[in-house]
Amino acid sequence: MLVATLVSAHGQALLDDALLKHLVAALPGALHSQRLDGEIAADLFAEAGDARKLEADLRPLLGDAAIDIIIQPAATRRKALFLADMDSTMIGQECIDELAAYVGLKELVSGITERAMRGEIAFEPALRERVALLKGVPLAVVDEIIAQRITLTPGGRELVMTMRANGAYTALVSGGFTVFTGPISATIGFDEHRSNILLATDGILRGEVADPILGKQAKLDALLELRARLALAPEASLAVGDGANDLAMLGEAGLGVAFRAKPAVAAAADARLDHADLTALLYAQGYTGAEIVRG
Repeated sequence: MLVATLVSAHGQALLDDALLKHLVAALPGALHSQRLDGEIAADLFAEAGDARKLEADLRPLLGDAAIDIIIQPAATRRKALFLADMDSTMIGQECIDELAAYVGLKELVSGITERAMRGEIAFEPALRERVALLKGVPLAVVDEIIAQRITLTPGGRELVMTMRANGAYTALVSGGFTVFTGPISATIGFDEHRSNILLATDGILRGEVADPILGKQAKLDALLELRARLALAPEASLAVGDGANDLAMLGEAGLGVAFRAKPAVAAAADARLDHADLTALLYAQGYTGAEIVRG
């Protein structure tokens, strides 16, 4: 049996009784619906079949409603391992762009970042090119950036804390830098974090990043390593990201989700979140609103 989890856009409640009844009646193979959190989130159960086809049948029935759809086998929806990208996923910014803003190069660096995340240029040389532009920046500005410019994505802390409270292992895996992933992962509540190391001398950035660079392959390797360490089946893992360097990780996860993602990533992922916040990934696992760890 397949389950299609429907989640309203952040801050909205769009799944009224009339809509759910319409979907069950009109969707081929639909069996019944079940609420997860009032009119915010609900499950629609359907006969076993092709998830992509079910999504293609379901989307037109929703019209222009700002509702995200996550479809997967109902039997394996609860996950025991969660890996997440950081920049533009667990937080709303790209940290390297915010560092570049300190030296007046944000527009230049963000342009390179955008091309790399779209997969138009290779991640590793693009990272080295951007880091070179940061030469001379004092590391002390990182604390200021985190305090004044970084915002956590809504639902992210609830997602991590709820999964951990239910025995799951969580890891922040980023192509960014440890000076950011350390404090941000601690604030959100991840079990561990992995990212790149900016090289500095006497607290001043050298414009270099330590080898090996954590990119697309390293994110995939992290998933495989943690899955093996925890002795988990492939379907027991969940991953979320937005850029091209997340694609391998998303493809290997039991459920790979694109969050506000670049077009190529959204097209390749198992599911995409265009409207909802990150609590959608709890509803997708069958958690109800009452089961979410808040605060």
